Amino acid sequence: MVSNKKEGYIESFLKKADKALQEGVKKADEALEEAVEFGAMTAKQAARTSKEIRLQAKKERDSLQKKGMDKITKGISTAKNITSDPHTDLEILEQLGKLKKAGIITEREFQAKKKKILERI
Repeated sequence: MVSNKKEGYIESFLKKADKALQEGVKKADEALEEAVEFGAMTAKQAARTSKEIRLQAKKERDSLQKKGMDKITKGISTAKNITSDPHTDLEILEQLGKLKKAGIITEREFQAKKKKILERI
């Protein structure tokens, strides 16, 4: 009879161990499902954040390019104004006219230079 009791204890112990194992597997599966859901949510959030950062960077780049172009344009305009003196330009046109009359430059050369000077004024 002692052996039946031992078998009963072993059988009972094995059933409890099996039940505990099944519960552990169930809890592990639940934890894994939660981890997968959390991972998916995190990936979506990361993708959204990445997209927002890329859009912000593009806006910054466009803004910097515009500011740069504005400064370049302003610099060019300032340089043209500094180098373009209407009185000096008129004197140059007179000199070019004299060179053309003297046959030193052609009509075509005179017209090309005249056009450049008048564009600056």
